[in-house]
Amino acid sequence: MKITFLGAAEEVTGSRYLVEHEGVKILVDCGLFHGDKKITNRNWDPFPLDPRSIDALVLTHAHIDHTGYIPLLVKNGFSGKIYCSKATYALCSLLLLDSGHLQEEDAKNFDEEENAHHSPAVPLYTSLDAEISLKSFQTIEYDTAFKIGPLQVTLIRSGHILGSSFVVISDGTQKLTFSGDLGRPQPFLMKAPPQLKYTDFLVIESTYGNRLHKEDDPVHVLGDIVNETVKRGGLVIIPAFAVGRTQIILYCLYQLLQKKAIPDIPIFLDSPMAISVTDLFREFKDEHLLSPSLCKDVCKIATYTRMVEESKRIDRLKTPAIIIAGGGMADGGRVVHHLKRFISDAKNTVMFVGFQAVGTTGRALVDGAQEITIHGRPYQVNASIKTINSLSAHADYNEILEWMGSFDPHPKMVFVTHGEIEAARSLKEKIEGRFGWPVVMPKYLEAFDLK
Repeated sequence: MKITFLGAAEEVTGSRYLVEHEGVKILVDCGLFHGDKKITNRNWDPFPLDPRSIDALVLTHAHIDHTGYIPLLVKNGFSGKIYCSKATYALCSLLLLDSGHLQEEDAKNFDEEENAHHSPAVPLYTSLDAEISLKSFQTIEYDTAFKIGPLQVTLIRSGHILGSSFVVISDGTQKLTFSGDLGRPQPFLMKAPPQLKYTDFLVIESTYGNRLHKEDDPVHVLGDIVNETVKRGGLVIIPAFAVGRTQIILYCLYQLLQKKAIPDIPIFLDSPMAISVTDLFREFKDEHLLSPSLCKDVCKIATYTRMVEESKRIDRLKTPAIIIAGGGMADGGRVVHHLKRFISDAKNTVMFVGFQAVGTTGRALVDGAQEITIHGRPYQVNASIKTINSLSAHADYNEILEWMGSFDPHPKMVFVTHGEIEAARSLKEKIEGRFGWPVVMPKYLEAFDLK
């Protein structure tokens, strides 16, 4: 087998790995790049190989940095099957259509902001392109091997989000395992990832490769942030990822309300995508730890605002409330409109609960920016900026090392990907120091023969 790293090499986004064997080409994940302009421009570059030459695509999970390029790959000639778990397909049916819509909106906003004489901006792809790509999906049961040419592929539930899977590819003599995004051993909602016993080669993520999650009780920390903001008469705005993080936040708020640890103020879930994903938690009840009755109760604590006019009414609020709004890195979604309205008021709090990639508005705020630009206009940052990293669905470096410790014998080679350079390098050094295994940090487009 041969592996080529087409993305997520020395960076967090754009996961794309090409596996080749005896003339067969399998792409594992096909994500968009997120971050600064230099990184996102790769989304517009020609794909590194002819999409028509790829036989199949296999997905670890549905997050856009792992799936968001699929509509364009299909549009440009890929005609193979896209294999994934049932829950991943259900999520992709939502996320890819939404991504196509956002691409169209970005093109429209660019035209309006530039207000210049130029050809109309063209979206990377459209919601129709996304809808067409969904016809190529084929769902696979966990722990059930299937064949793609001479290669055998198995999906193993990995505990990161609904449908997330380890992808194991075997040529009959060697195994290559992709961690995807690794879940945590003591998760809030999802089941813990199983420990694997054997692989010849391992591709491991390193999002938190240089960090440990705080051991603070996130429910208590969230309660303190809400109460401090309410005392000031302000609102808490939470830019939230629709898949996984939003549902964890709802569960934490549910616990606080049950304990009467926070006042019973309005809670808005202002993200049609997050609302639909929350509904999927009821459908895929075997994927997480909540009982059906508890899941139903958690989902009832918020007012769901699907319509644009409902979202706009939230911005007229003058009393304390909690707004969970789509756009986890504050670069898109409805949260940007709430930031325009509320971020310059010192009474309010903007609370981040997930990783913020370099070049995003969220990263700028977390790093202490005093001014941000939204839709071409500057906004002074007077609101309090808070973070809760202990709600992450990614394993930290100690949890990654503990998970890797179950391999016996150890892998012949470990490839560290899906992390900023400092995080990936730190995890590489920690693996080498603890286990003494061979570890590589692949570069963009670097290829390796697996022997």
